[in-house]
Amino acid sequence: MVRSICFTGHRHIVRTELPALLKELRRVLETAIPQGFVDFYAGGALGWDTYCAQTVLDLREEYPCIALHLVLPCSRGEQTARWTEAQKAAYDCIFREADSCEFVSEEYTKSCMRLRNQRLVELADCCICYCSDPAGRSGTAQTVRMAKQKGIPVINLVK
Repeated sequence: MVRSICFTGHRHIVRTELPALLKELRRVLETAIPQGFVDFYAGGALGWDTYCAQTVLDLREEYPCIALHLVLPCSRGEQTARWTEAQKAAYDCIFREADSCEFVSEEYTKSCMRLRNQRLVELADCCICYCSDPAGRSGTAQTVRMAKQKGIPVINLVK
């Protein structure tokens, strides 16, 4: 049975925590893949989304059965308008290497991020997050609550 994981998390991650966090993410994914989790859904945001997408792409070399799917809130031009050139280059690399991509909206709207998050949860059987305040008001916290309401497991990698 093919199962799927979505990712949600903060844009800003403490640099000193990043190596251990990425090692733990990889360990969790390598445990999930043999259990049938082969479809991975990321939202294309900076920070956690980017790290997760890059990790899936790295793992795809070792596990060719896995796929990265992007669920994006709006067009590249709209989503990356305020990003640095390096951030845009990372986005473009992930976009090129992804197995599929869908856009929730062509243009940025007040609701496109929330709709993207709803779609990520809709597609997932599990959610892996980096959420420092699950009771908070952030989009990450809202997505975690959506996943819990759906009744799917949520694995929070915040230590």
